[in-house]
Amino acid sequence: MRKNLLINTLKYLKFTQIFYQIKNRVIKHKYKQYEGRQNITLKLADVIAKNKCLDGDVFRFLNISSKFTSWNDASNGMLWAYNLNYMDYLLQDNMSLEDGSKCIDKFIADLPTNKVGLDPYPIALRGINWIKFIVRYWEQISDNQRERWNNSLYSQIKLLEKKLEYHLLGNHLLEDAYSLYISSIYFNDSKMYNKSRELLKKELNEQILSDGAHYEQSPMYHCILLDRLLDCYNISINNICFDGQKEMNIFLLDKAKLMLGHLSAIIYKDETIPLLNDSANGIAPTPKELFDYATNLSIDWCKIALGDCGYRKIDYEELECVLDIGDIKASYQPGHSHADTFNYELRVKGVPFIVDSGISTYNKNERRQYERSTMAHNTVSIDEADSSEVWGGFRVGRRAKVELHKDDKDCISATHDGFGKSKLHTRIFQLVEKMICITDKISSNRECISVIHISPNVEILGFDNSIIKTNLATIEIKGVNRVDVVSGKVSTEYNRFDDMKIVKLYFNKELEYKVKI
Repeated sequence: MRKNLLINTLKYLKFTQIFYQIKNRVIKHKYKQYEGRQNITLKLADVIAKNKCLDGDVFRFLNISSKFTSWNDASNGMLWAYNLNYMDYLLQDNMSLEDGSKCIDKFIADLPTNKVGLDPYPIALRGINWIKFIVRYWEQISDNQRERWNNSLYSQIKLLEKKLEYHLLGNHLLEDAYSLYISSIYFNDSKMYNKSRELLKKELNEQILSDGAHYEQSPMYHCILLDRLLDCYNISINNICFDGQKEMNIFLLDKAKLMLGHLSAIIYKDETIPLLNDSANGIAPTPKELFDYATNLSIDWCKIALGDCGYRKIDYEELECVLDIGDIKASYQPGHSHADTFNYELRVKGVPFIVDSGISTYNKNERRQYERSTMAHNTVSIDEADSSEVWGGFRVGRRAKVELHKDDKDCISATHDGFGKSKLHTRIFQLVEKMICITDKISSNRECISVIHISPNVEILGFDNSIIKTNLATIEIKGVNRVDVVSGKVSTEYNRFDDMKIVKLYFNKELEYKVKI
């Protein structure tokens, strides 16, 4: 079983990933200090401020507060340690030059013992943050101080060049490319510019789908990567340094319009994102912040119909339903994908009614495994199995394959084979007389469970085998063997849990339920 799981995981990897996994174990690139680096006087339109994560001497990331002990402190999880080294706090609204300078100077002083901070991903994000902080306080920073910071920053970026995350690809390599591109303009480094330009073009062409979605299918990461794309465009149009840069600006603009168009299509009416796959609130810039940023950069865009991303939206008066009828698009980097085929979220009168169970952690533990499982989503499981083999925190083995049958604004139907060729699951989403009707058909006679996660703000008033009554809407059921209502936890933010009710509908062969206001 373990052997098959590994084979089903490894067969999707690109040769590049395998090659660099081996190479990185053999060749260890070391930090080299460069001196005398000069930068241009950078012009930059206002950027999006980061969430407040440093208050006095207390850092707060992922809803966990702690005082500084070490840049390598992983006692709150590796993602918390990474956040410490991203240094987003340099861009929070109340960050003074004095306090920010202390943070940068301490980082530089501690760099020889900072293992986490010299991982490529933190270097990439931190590099952009340093540059934006320097631009904010440009005239107040002394020449000596700026030179010291520039020498360290350039040395870090040159290390990033050697450690580009080809072993991972996906959003990590795209973030690397963003950072190199911005740094090349800041340092007026034509060689770095040419390398980063080609890498950025290649990755954006591959990672941004035709409907504007990022191919890892996480609305949260879509917002994060759009923010950084707008940063690249911002810096590039305001600081022309190299031949061909104006053509590159047109390319960046086109990709930004695509990503903005997708975001406009998938958000709810209150301009919040659906929390599908690895998505949580409080991490990425909000859609409103991104739209305002783009408008400030004089970008015009149009809403783009949902297509390649695999998500669809049924939107009728007081009902908003975002649903997933797609395959895993980033087949070689599915780390942020869940076993959630045919999952959905539903809002009634603008209020969350049926919700995704969310994510609370990236630690490789039992909770992470559950949050990626089929039973943690609003879809059907057979024998409580997963529709795709999620494992190891960020791994996926065998994957469900989806066949789309109908794709209209009022009716969407598809079949997947995630439980095996003899146990096909067909789901039909239909808008019927102002009701959302969901029909499930299973090709075997095994007992199945259709799971519905009820929002913490919704009260279940009563239920039986034909109806579930709540204070917001009713769910009318046909074909069920029994109905169970159990307690569960939902995570709309990292390390935060709210109580909710989980409805389990047990059935054979076919089930239908309607959500009625």
